[in-house]
Order: sequence, then C-alpha cells, then structure tokens
Amino acid sequence: MPVTLEEAKTYLRVDSGDEDGLISDLISTAMQMCRDVARADDTVLNENAAITRIAVLYTVAYLYEHREEANHQTLLLTLRALLFGVRKEAF
Repeated sequence: MPVTLEEAKTYLRVDSGDEDGLISDLISTAMQMCRDVARADDTVLNENAAITRIAVLYTVAYLYEHREEANHQTLLLTLRALLFGVRKEAF
C-alpha cells in the first residue's frame, strides 16, 4: 500500500485517533478507485508508487472533506488525469 494511515492523517492534518477507522476505510476506497480508474492491479500501481500515492492522497482528502456532498464525477475526472500515464486503454 503506497499510503499509510499516518501519512494520510498528516496530509489531512488530523491529530487525534478518533477518525482512524474512517480514514483507513477512505484509504481502501481510494486504492480501489485508483485500481478501477487506472484499469490496473496492485503490481502496476506499486510500480508507479509516486503517482499512485498522489492519487490516493488526493482521493482520501476529497472524500474526507466532501463527506456529505461529494461530486464523484469531478473526482473521477481528476483521478483520470492523475493516473493518465498509468492507465491502460482497456481492461
């Protein structure tokens, strides 16, 4: 996994452990979204760890900040742009 709980908490500027479960779930969700958008498995994403890390952190932050009114279309378009170099043409 390119992003740890502590890295995500630092990125989000969260100091307490009250939301560790939520943030861990958001990391898992972000990883799955990156897999889906890139049409790649963990091996490919790990080979491109720098790009994947940025995409995962962005997704975690977006979902954390927009819990109530997330626009998933906007999020997916941004992820496609971030993962463009990694993204396969077809499944």
